[in-house]
Amino acid sequence: MMFEEEREKPSSNEEAEHLPEPPLPLPKLIWQVLYRRGFHSADAIKELYSPKLNTLSDPNQLKGMKRSTERLIQALVQNERVCLYADFDLDGTPGLALLKQGLEWMGFSNLEHYQPKRLSEGYGLHAHALKDFAERGVSLVVTVDVGITAIEEVELANELGIDVIITDHHQPKEALPNAHAIVNPNQPDCQSEMGYLCGAGVAYYLVLALRRELKNRKLLEEDFNPKHLLDCFAIATITDMVPLVNENRVLVKHGLLQLENTTRPGLRSLLDAVDLSGRRISSQDIGFRFAPKLNALSRMERGLLPIDLFLANTRELAESYVSEVLQNNEERVALQKKAEQESIEKTGASIDHGFVWVYSENFHKGVVGLVATKMAQKYGVPAFIGSVNTNGDIVGSARLPNSKGSVLEALEHGKEFLSGFGGHAPAAGFHLSLATAESFAEKLRDFFKTVDWSKMDPGDSESVPYEGVGFVEDLHGSFMSWYEGLGPFGIGFETPKFKVDQVVVKGFKWLSGGHLKLTLESRMQKARVDGLWFSPPKNHPIQGNHLEVGAHVHVVGEPQWNYFAGRKTLQLLLDDVVFVEHGV
Repeated sequence: MMFEEEREKPSSNEEAEHLPEPPLPLPKLIWQVLYRRGFHSADAIKELYSPKLNTLSDPNQLKGMKRSTERLIQALVQNERVCLYADFDLDGTPGLALLKQGLEWMGFSNLEHYQPKRLSEGYGLHAHALKDFAERGVSLVVTVDVGITAIEEVELANELGIDVIITDHHQPKEALPNAHAIVNPNQPDCQSEMGYLCGAGVAYYLVLALRRELKNRKLLEEDFNPKHLLDCFAIATITDMVPLVNENRVLVKHGLLQLENTTRPGLRSLLDAVDLSGRRISSQDIGFRFAPKLNALSRMERGLLPIDLFLANTRELAESYVSEVLQNNEERVALQKKAEQESIEKTGASIDHGFVWVYSENFHKGVVGLVATKMAQKYGVPAFIGSVNTNGDIVGSARLPNSKGSVLEALEHGKEFLSGFGGHAPAAGFHLSLATAESFAEKLRDFFKTVDWSKMDPGDSESVPYEGVGFVEDLHGSFMSWYEGLGPFGIGFETPKFKVDQVVVKGFKWLSGGHLKLTLESRMQKARVDGLWFSPPKNHPIQGNHLEVGAHVHVVGEPQWNYFAGRKTLQLLLDDVVFVEHGV
């Protein structure tokens, strides 16, 4: 692979030196990123690093918000039984936690909540649950991250005498449910321009709107600060992978700070268990270390649910929950590894047709999505992985290896052999009969004949993008303070990568799993930094005999703190290493 050297990116340290002087005393690498992202003035930079919560949009800009708050105030005054109905994922669950706590702070005492089980019930607003609510006297259901396509279910609720307020962010169909109110920034005629919100984000704005209205009517007995709910907002927004832009980015930045100091016993205990306490928490920490442990609960469906951890009210209870969370995650990891190995062994002719299609009665239904992700990444093509149940049906997940293409289009092509499917372009679920598995595979082969997948793979561009160029000497504690403050990073505000010039390899070690650890030193021998490269491509020159102590290289990667044995050291998470002639 080679470095990408586009005109808007510096191709050398010399070119980087020709940028205008920064308006603030910034590290060179930070100024390169800020300048190229359009933050040129001192005020713009200060706002980026220290955004204010008092500049948020009026929540009533969201269509349906006023009607929702009116109905909730009626329920509060009349002490109606209200059920919060949330999706089971890590958008719906934190959204449920923040909405329930917010409503309780506003005086709602007749509250209950419900989440369908991932494996036995599946996604959606379910008729059997609504019938149960009616029998128990529920008169109002408020959804979180679900409901925008539940046309028949909302009609049933109406027949049962239950009003439904839908809060959701998913794309609606042509017809909308006949709900009492719908708050969804992606519904027709919503002028809020807040389509980037996740489900929990919509629920948070409902809390803001209701709190303000209750204060205006002198109905709020004791005020509270909504920022205390932002730990849940941050977890949901990061794990649901919605764009970190505009108010999402502002709220996640404050939410991560809130999470670092959270008073929720369950979240605090889990942060302790995954060694995230007592330090700055990044969006990457949530995505790769924190969230997978919680997600495993709903994937394995063993009793304890993620919401139990969010709502735990004592440290003792929280610690017992976390112990179960970690044990459950270990089981999930073991099942996933077995399924991945079997998938690798069974991947045969389908890979030659531009996709992976594997199913087995040995696969736990809760891990097929994770296995599909791994297989897509391993082979660089879409992966379709299924679990065969005792009824002879296949429940599967499909994943893309990157952001190009759409597995939904492939499933649409084979829908005559599917009993159901749905999801998004990069990730979807499907189910079919085992008897039609080969016919479905034939449809996939037919579909991928028309797709040149190599043109959709960013990795084939032979380039690694970067936004700044510097030397090992530029990577230091002060730089890292500015770098961490630049976050949170995610879709729409990507993690910046840097090209580090004039580096000498002083040592290297191949680790288990095909990973590589490098000790890198400036040619001037003024500074050193460790580099860690996860699974370098098999065809990369570094896999041959080129790598040796004393080799001269340029590297590209992202800086991060490595916490180990009570020590904090700076390292580069590498994306590429390029060998250069001595003196280049």
